[in-house]
Amino acid sequence: QIQLVESGGGLVQPGGSLRLSCVASGFTAGYTFMHYDMSWYRQAPGKEREFVASITNVYQTTEYADSVKGRFTISRDNWKSTVYLQMDRLEPEDTAVYYCFVRGPAVWGQGTQVTVSS
Repeated sequence: QIQLVESGGGLVQPGGSLRLSCVASGFTAGYTFMHYDMSWYRQAPGKEREFVASITNVYQTTEYADSVKGRFTISRDNWKSTVYLQMDRLEPEDTAVYYCFVRGPAVWGQGTQVTVSS
């Protein structure tokens, strides 16, 4: 079974930066981390979970939600089975629980809290 563990969340002031990490494990023979597209989602209190960013497996094509474009950067290290989300110029509206997601197996991480407040 595939497991995703997010980390790197915390409290930061507006305009600050955080880097989230998502470590994947539990892959079966023949299919490893590098085979899968990865995504970040977030969910703020009282709101539905929304897409943040995604990155494909080998070509590492990226996509971003309009709300974070130019401020967030998604990347991955296939040898470390890890996907990252670099968040710069954070705004209070970015406050949410951030979740890592594997598209193919449809597996979610447990989430990590990001709070942007002065």
